[in-house]
Amino acid sequence: MNWKEIRGNWVLVPRNPIGIIHFLGGAFVATLPHLTYRWLLEHLANQGYVVIATPFVNTLDHIAIAESVLLNFERTRERLQDSGELRKLYLPTYGVGHSMGCKLHLLIGSLFPVQRAGNILISFNNFAANEAIPLVEQLNSTLAIEFTPTPAQTNQIVRESYRIRRNLLIKFNKDTLDQSLTLTPILQQLFPDMVTIQTLSGTHTTPLGQDITWKQGTAFSPFDALGQWFKQEVYRDLNTLKQILVLWLNPLS
Repeated sequence: MNWKEIRGNWVLVPRNPIGIIHFLGGAFVATLPHLTYRWLLEHLANQGYVVIATPFVNTLDHIAIAESVLLNFERTRERLQDSGELRKLYLPTYGVGHSMGCKLHLLIGSLFPVQRAGNILISFNNFAANEAIPLVEQLNSTLAIEFTPTPAQTNQIVRESYRIRRNLLIKFNKDTLDQSLTLTPILQQLFPDMVTIQTLSGTHTTPLGQDITWKQGTAFSPFDALGQWFKQEVYRDLNTLKQILVLWLNPLS
């Protein structure tokens, strides 16, 4: 299974798909999601999910970004259907976001008429501009620079308009950037029995883990032992994340 670029999206299509995942990454790693999130996304594709990963460049207007990535996703899905690569008339579609990608999925689910079987929100981040972009704090003394919508406005939009009922929120125990604790009560008030919260071992960058091949020397050395231990520690958290995602997407698997 190889990555294809279709209408600006990076796409994986398994042989007998059971669902579609629209993936949106974090603000500064979202331009090449098929590389930065490769191991995670390829695992989901191997479980039978069409992966459509939409790149984007962060600007101050997050509503415009949300509208743009949704349009790009819909165009790519239509292209897959027209080409016959997606033969089924209906496949459940899930939004999966990491960091800023969560905010975009929340805006999509609040402001646009989309059909989603659920959203997975990993390490939700809703910082103000001066917190997300250090340079902005220096400029703010003379210029009013802020994301649209602001963090408070985003929470209000979700509170009033979010329509995706089934949600999985994932936070990592060593993630200092995560703001899921603010989002959780808002979603629980909207859909009391449809919101699942998981706290996993890891950091904000855990979803970015890559599969590195460790080349052992002709004789096993202490250095080889250290390398294997490091790889085991790094990938343990990512493997747990992958298992949680697959189980939530398909509880009967």
